[in-house]
Amino acid sequence: MRSLLAFVALALASACTPRAVVRPSLVIARRPPVRPVARPVVQPAVVAAPVVATAPAAPVSPFAALPGWSEDTIAEALPAFRRTCERIARASDTRSVGRENAGGTIADWRPACAALPAADADHTTVRAFFERWFTPVAVTGDNGTEGFFTGYYEPLLRGSRRRHGRFRTPLYTRPRDMVSTPRGTGRLVRGRFRRYHTRAEIAAGALRRTAQVIVWVDDPVDAFFLEIQGSGRVELDDGTTLQINYAASNGHEYVAIGRTLIDRGAIERSQVSLQTIRAWLSAHPREAQSVMNTNPSYVFFRESETQGAHGAEGVVLEPGRSMAVDPRFVPLGVPLYLDVAPLEGVGPIRRLVVAQDTGGAIRGAVRGDLFWGHGQDAYDRAGRMRQRGRYWMLLPKPVAARRAEGATASTSAQGAASGG
Repeated sequence: MRSLLAFVALALASACTPRAVVRPSLVIARRPPVRPVARPVVQPAVVAAPVVATAPAAPVSPFAALPGWSEDTIAEALPAFRRTCERIARASDTRSVGRENAGGTIADWRPACAALPAADADHTTVRAFFERWFTPVAVTGDNGTEGFFTGYYEPLLRGSRRRHGRFRTPLYTRPRDMVSTPRGTGRLVRGRFRRYHTRAEIAAGALRRTAQVIVWVDDPVDAFFLEIQGSGRVELDDGTTLQINYAASNGHEYVAIGRTLIDRGAIERSQVSLQTIRAWLSAHPREAQSVMNTNPSYVFFRESETQGAHGAEGVVLEPGRSMAVDPRFVPLGVPLYLDVAPLEGVGPIRRLVVAQDTGGAIRGAVRGDLFWGHGQDAYDRAGRMRQRGRYWMLLPKPVAARRAEGATASTSAQGAASGG
């Protein structure tokens, strides 16, 4: 499957994210350094602790430690999680959720999905549902619980089914000669494996005989950013609109052109954003292709009869409530609670989202790319988002309990081995 996707990590965090390049791990179904916002690092306990009080002891919900949990308009996340549950319903009970059963098995998720609130449930009902069936578990990476968060969106392009006039930039389907092997993505030349064509080779016409053109668009810069976002809409010259989604990539490592422009002295580091990169490319058409070619990665697309951006989990993404993650650490389909530094015009991003996508620049345990939807507001927010923050996985209570037991056993074993 697909970063998003994260685009605005850009040069600072290898952004401009090509969306999914890895298969879903849950088959259910991209300036100046940003100063972290001072806040206490609170990690909700996996198991509720008793309250010490004069009244009889009562369990304290671990959700109480999540900043802004009680204020989130949480019912807005229900459609995203419902799509995950629809995928769960078609999967085998023994199927692993995430690598090494990081999220348990499909069987662990079925009870919660069976108890899913109605589509018109209010925020109180939805909040109670998650508190009843899940436990928040803080995600920790090499640098602790804080990481980097960016945003992506669904662009709108202008195109035609035939090449004419200004419509001269092709969007290709997956090439017929492209193969995936243990050695990577490539092609066979006289029986020998070769890496697949780079962006520069494709721009020079390498695919004319091996890939079908879905549509011709009027702007090569728009086409480049469509690859970064992974999904988009094309308004055709006959008045109809075409939905296209990620199909495959050429297997080359993603390189952020924001870094290229900084290295060339074209843009100051402090000024790098989706908007400034697009503006520079549009203002320098003779140099734009050579700059874009410094990113050898190339994305192929497919037509979709279903409107809306599709993520690596195989479901339609929910604006503001779907997130691209690194599936090596966070299983696709898992709900996540965000606590991200304020974004101008939005405020602190404290909300429930669902891990439903991946991205070429989304690497690390605490790394996220928030999908903002389509339209000008989504474009503005995605282009400006480069915030510090943290998140928690919401795991079914039995899964969270097993993780806690495993961590305790591991600590005890290490202590015994060291003679403690």
